[in-house]
Amino acid sequence: MIIKPRIRGFICTTAHPAGCAAHVNEQVEYVRKQGSVAGMPKRILVIGASTGYGLASRIVPAFAGGASTIGVFFEKAGEDGRTGSAGWYNSVAFEKAAHAAGLYAKSINGDAFSDAIKQQTIDLIKKDLGQVDGVIYSLASPRRTHPRTGVTHSSTLKPIGAPYTAKTVNTDKGVVHDITLESASEQEIADTVTVMGGEDWEMWIDALRAAGVLADNAFTVAYSYIGPDLTWAIYRNGTIGRAKEDLEATAKRLQDKLGKTGGHAVVSVNKALVTQASSAIPVVPLYISLLYKVMKAEGLHEGCIEQIYRLFAERLKGGAPTSVDEAGRIRIDDWEMRPHIQQAVAKLWPDVSTENLDALSDMAGYRTEFLKLFGFGLPGVDYEAEADPVAPMPSASA
Repeated sequence: MIIKPRIRGFICTTAHPAGCAAHVNEQVEYVRKQGSVAGMPKRILVIGASTGYGLASRIVPAFAGGASTIGVFFEKAGEDGRTGSAGWYNSVAFEKAAHAAGLYAKSINGDAFSDAIKQQTIDLIKKDLGQVDGVIYSLASPRRTHPRTGVTHSSTLKPIGAPYTAKTVNTDKGVVHDITLESASEQEIADTVTVMGGEDWEMWIDALRAAGVLADNAFTVAYSYIGPDLTWAIYRNGTIGRAKEDLEATAKRLQDKLGKTGGHAVVSVNKALVTQASSAIPVVPLYISLLYKVMKAEGLHEGCIEQIYRLFAERLKGGAPTSVDEAGRIRIDDWEMRPHIQQAVAKLWPDVSTENLDALSDMAGYRTEFLKLFGFGLPGVDYEAEADPVAPMPSASA
């Protein structure tokens, strides 16, 4: 079949297997060119490993440190006449590249919130690796079925305390408009924390420790975002922010547990980027398009792979944090949050409109990055050629 992008709202409902492979290989080549990272832990588990920061967190340890990796994700395989999800094709491409380089790489596809997938992962670690030295938690999901209660909780993207009105952009049509979001109820806040907070991260670490598959000096890192005043009402001071506060509180509890045997638990605050998750948050895509314009002009722009390479090369050497902020967090959003960068974005914000969007922002770059998430717009890929949507996972028969 000939596969074209079909965009609906903030998602693309198709993905191109060859394009996704090209996108993964671009990231692999970037890491290879940067060179190896000394002291990289050699056995890595990535929970939420198929796209964005999670995918980059599998690529960097593998190709900058020769690490064996297990990736856990919930993705859709392709079938005749219907494409799989981008994350599926990304993971197929990653495994192929890793195996070609002589590296161990296997994947588990299923609900990472469930006890069954945790046990399946533990069994695979015992069988193949014995233990893991690092656990990266990069799970992003709009809902979670709690393994203890069976209740399905859904997250919401809402402010807390009062309705919030701000500019946003329809990224498909390029229309800048105001949006008003009603404030969240206490139940919506609690549900968002249950889905996006730290409980499942802690459940994973507790399960791995209880099974004896987490090395004594292992590290674990989870990803977060803080952002500027422009997005605080919807992000840091909203329902997502409550979940991120819970994530940070979880990191402190996990540090108390792991620190006794030389391990580390930390939250890394990362830069705002075009990801499937960030595209769904009102206001944030407009901020990102302005941020890209400013940071590219300053020569400071980074994508997922650049951010995660810098994390492992400079801020998480050997799994131990080298520098943290006053709250104990790693900050690789430091370039984004430089005062002159934020001042430049804040200066553009009041003036941006539908009419001047392309001039004041990097909406073209935003759209390019968005399509690349689904394997479209990659150089060297013939998008007019027939493509086979069926792509089996290489490790499935291993």
